[in-house]
Amino acid sequence: MDRFYSLGHSSIDFYFKQSPRDFVVEEIPLYEFSNDGEHLVLFVRKKELATLDLVEMLAKYLGIHQKEIGYAGLKDKHAMTKQYISVHRKHEEALDRFEHENIKILSKTYHNNKIRIGHLKGNRFYIRLKKVSPTAATKIDEALKNIATHGMPNFFGYQRFGNDGDNYILGEQIVRGERKERNVKLKKLLISAYQSHLFNLWLSRRLEINTLVASFTAQELEPLLNMPNHEIEKLKSQTHPFKILSGDLMEHYPYGRLFEFEGSEHDFQRFHDKDISVTGLLSGKKVKTAQGTAGMIEKEFSVSINEDGARRYAWVYPSEVEGKYNSQDAQYELHFSLPKGSYATVLIEEIAKRKIH
Repeated sequence: MDRFYSLGHSSIDFYFKQSPRDFVVEEIPLYEFSNDGEHLVLFVRKKELATLDLVEMLAKYLGIHQKEIGYAGLKDKHAMTKQYISVHRKHEEALDRFEHENIKILSKTYHNNKIRIGHLKGNRFYIRLKKVSPTAATKIDEALKNIATHGMPNFFGYQRFGNDGDNYILGEQIVRGERKERNVKLKKLLISAYQSHLFNLWLSRRLEINTLVASFTAQELEPLLNMPNHEIEKLKSQTHPFKILSGDLMEHYPYGRLFEFEGSEHDFQRFHDKDISVTGLLSGKKVKTAQGTAGMIEKEFSVSINEDGARRYAWVYPSEVEGKYNSQDAQYELHFSLPKGSYATVLIEEIAKRKIH
C-alpha cells in the first residue's frame, strides 16, 4: 500500500533492519508501582521473543495458565525489549531461579493490581541506522527537528498486517461474508487489521490534502479538493503541517474526551501547543463519526463492521527526540519516546520517506 508522507524532503538512503542490536524498546509504565501488594511486578529484558512467547514460557515454567500473567502491551519479536509483567507474589521464589538465554529479569517490585493491557504510558526507543552518508545524516537531523517540533502521522506500522502484509485482505473477506473463520481470536485479529488498513488509507488521503494545500493556490485547489472556497482559504491559513477540517473530531492529548472542531483560533493554538490532536475512525459499531467536510472524507473509508469501532489519534507528538551521527561507522543513532499504540517504524519511514521493509 503506497502512502503519503508528512515531510517535504526527498527520500533518504540508509540501511535499517529490526534486530536486538539495532532496535531497543523500553516500556514506560502508566503509573508508579506501590512496592506493596499481592502481585509481583517484574521488569524483564528479552530478545528474539514476542511478548506472548515470553508469557507462554513463564506460564509453562510456573505451571500456571497464561491468563494469570499480566502485561501492558505486545512488544516486537525482532528487538531487544524491556517490559513489565505481573504474576502472583507466591511465584517469587520460583522466578528467582528462572534462567533463559534470551530472557533476563532486571528488577522486581510489588503492586496491588495485576498489570492489564493498556496500563502503559508509552515506549522509549533506541534505534541504529546504518550506511548513512554525511549528506543523509544532515537530512535526518532536519527531519528529526521537524518531527520534534510538529509531530508525525500515527499510521499503523507494517507489523499490524502480518508477515505477508495481507491480513487486512482476509479481514475484509470476513467482513463481506466471503470467508469464514471459526477461531475467534484470529477472526478478531484479521478484522482489526482491516480496520487499521482503512484508517491508514484515510490518513494517507489527509496527508495528500496537506500536500496539495501547500503546493497550489486556493483557486487551483477548488477542483482538486471539491471543497468550497471558504473552506480552502481556512486550510491555506493554517500554519501547522496537518490541516484540520471543519467537523474533525479532536481529542485532548495524550488522552481525554472527544469534541468537534469548530474552527476557533483557540483550538488552532491548542493543536500547535500539543494540547489536543485530531482523530481518525476505526470503522465499527458504537463510535462517533466526524461531520462536515471532515465527515465527507471519512465516509469514503468507512465500512459497516460488526465489531466495536474507535477513534485513534491521527497525529502524535514524539518526545525526548535525540539524534547522533557517527561518521566513522556511517551510523546514525535515534532516541525518542512515543505514546502507546504508535509505531517507531512509522517514524523511521517518515524520515526515510519510503518503506523500510
